Amino acid sequence: MTATETFGSAAVAAPHWLAARAGQTILAQGGNAIEAMVGMAAVIAVVYPHMNGIGGDGFWLIRDPKGKVRAIEACGYAGAKATLKFYRDHEQAAIPARGPLAALTVPGAIGGWMAALDLAKSMGARLSLRDLLGDAIGHARNGYAVSKSEARTVPRDSAALAAMPGFAETFLIEGKHPQAGAMRKVPALADTLDHLAASGLDDFYRGDIAREMDADLDRIGSPVTRGDLRKYEAKWREPLSLKLSGRTHLNFPPPTQGLASLIILGVFDRLGVKRCDSFEHVHGLIEATKRAFAIKDAVITDFDRLRHDPADYLTPEALEREASAISMTRAAAFPLPQAKGDTIYMAAIDREGTAVSYIQSVYWEYGSGCVLPKTGVLMQNRGLSFSLDANAVNPLAPGRKPFHTLNPAMTVFGDGRVMPYGTMGGDGQPQTQAQIMTRVLFGMGLAEAIDAPRFALGRTWGASSSLLALENRFDPTLIRALENAGHDISVHPEGYADTFGHAGAMIRHPKDGRIEAAHDPRADGGVMGL
Repeated sequence: MTATETFGSAAVAAPHWLAARAGQTILAQGGNAIEAMVGMAAVIAVVYPHMNGIGGDGFWLIRDPKGKVRAIEACGYAGAKATLKFYRDHEQAAIPARGPLAALTVPGAIGGWMAALDLAKSMGARLSLRDLLGDAIGHARNGYAVSKSEARTVPRDSAALAAMPGFAETFLIEGKHPQAGAMRKVPALADTLDHLAASGLDDFYRGDIAREMDADLDRIGSPVTRGDLRKYEAKWREPLSLKLSGRTHLNFPPPTQGLASLIILGVFDRLGVKRCDSFEHVHGLIEATKRAFAIKDAVITDFDRLRHDPADYLTPEALEREASAISMTRAAAFPLPQAKGDTIYMAAIDREGTAVSYIQSVYWEYGSGCVLPKTGVLMQNRGLSFSLDANAVNPLAPGRKPFHTLNPAMTVFGDGRVMPYGTMGGDGQPQTQAQIMTRVLFGMGLAEAIDAPRFALGRTWGASSSLLALENRFDPTLIRALENAGHDISVHPEGYADTFGHAGAMIRHPKDGRIEAAHDPRADGGVMGL
């Protein structure tokens, strides 16, 4: 088990050590947590391509030293050509998982970097884009070693994925899925990042990079146009918050599932569980997840098209109503279809106390599989969350934003401690967040809480069933108790599996500024700091 590390003034956490090192370097150069996060986001987009990239989306929670928390929604909308008729004309009964017709939303991540850096500048940031993107450019141009995570992440549809435009040339080595440690260079992506460092991030949407992307998108048949890129801007949002005894939990509003994450915590808080990793603890979280996911599926959609106020589901009355529907001895039915997803989570805190919780993704492993040859941009397939049913909660329409599993989290304790935390893992994200947070509340250290065995209900990252999956390190007595209560269980053969998320967390203590930090042993990263 990795230990919780303590740093005197600043720290970063990332699922790849090269990203963590980039963040540490920026902090050492006098950069703030936002600048460190942009540098880390650029590096992770290069060295962890199976989980994220600059052709994907991102979400930010930023808490400044005065305690104000801001949220940046950096997710893209469906392209102008992405109409129901467009997919009917292509004889599609549903949005395909891979290929040009899956690459139907504008990449939003770079727009989020832009918005975040505008805030950083208002807080006194001084580093140049070249300072922030330099490490990523170097890794892309000079080469990096394929990570263990990518090597073991062999997509089920790997043959179809290899046929996608630009995929084999970019990611396969001698026509095969790469082994860990194999060296890979991505020169087109290096050139794109280098150009952005010289010309500014806005070029991605309204300059030379946008022009090249538009030509490639048109060539492969994607419904995203130059006009879609030109109009894109990230949005500032008010975070969702849930006040419980001695703490305030913060998460992202729709179109993310942040509401579900907060509902799980609010419902569980009312179940009266007293002992960590007991039957009541695990069963209670599972049942709270079922209640939260039912609301998620009925409510969460594009922020600008919400039919319900998410805050209505976080009132004491609403949470008590959901908690009262839970049996603490029997499992409720769980018929809900779920989705998989690939993501990275990273956190940073600087000397001044600015805390950043950030998540970046291309949705499924390698997203749509389409790599634009002139820019090296891997396009996401987040539009797969749309429905081709016009009456669905999330129907496809040009300009509409899809449902997102991404949701960065943060908790502010009554004593002034600040804890940014999160994970990858598709629909497993709220569940992993809840397991880590409740274990911390029961008194576990960060590393122990992240290391401890996890469950995941439904089809999480890479999973193909809706069973209750458990890592094999759970106590067999607990597993039998869950089965006796009616849970349909599958015990995963691995003790530490990617399926259950790559989590990270840190806590800043207000009195002396020291930071405790830990990252997941299931990933390839860790924590670094000053």
